[in-house]
Amino acid sequence: MKALKEWATVVKALENGNQTVLLRKGGILETESGFRVEATKFALFPTFEHQDNASLKSQYYGYLADVREDKPREGYNRITSIAQVVEERDISSIEKIEQLSPFHIWSDSYIVERMNWMPSKPMKAVFLKVFKIAETEVPVLPDYHGCKSWIELNVNSESGQSVLSDAELQQQLEEFRRIVN
Repeated sequence: MKALKEWATVVKALENGNQTVLLRKGGILETESGFRVEATKFALFPTFEHQDNASLKSQYYGYLADVREDKPREGYNRITSIAQVVEERDISSIEKIEQLSPFHIWSDSYIVERMNWMPSKPMKAVFLKVFKIAETEVPVLPDYHGCKSWIELNVNSESGQSVLSDAELQQQLEEFRRIVN
């Protein structure tokens, strides 16, 4: 199964229902293509690099502290959620990106920094439905390292329990569509 590498702090927010939208441009190894959704259903692979309080809204600083205190054992990672792409859009308008602020935990300054990186490429906004699954410990292989978004994992792809109710998800999806259309 494909897995998307994402900050452990963001994975925690996705699993708690505090985030439903990813804003991505791609990793350093994806400068030519930019970020592409390579699978409509995928595991979330928590990463621990590049996270800091300055990149987060202040009410989510505790998430960063939590993931730093509860890192997986050396050489392993824990997969605890699966995501399903509900909708995706390319967005070049900073105004629309700013309107998506309620859908994520990143600080305004971090979003501006991401928009300014590869400025000719649009930001990919990906609305997700997230499912909590039974924790699976996976060895971190050499192929998983580096600034790339997607890796291949050998994990169970069962759906698990949806983080948000259908009504909550539908309400957020309608607001997302209103903003990005």
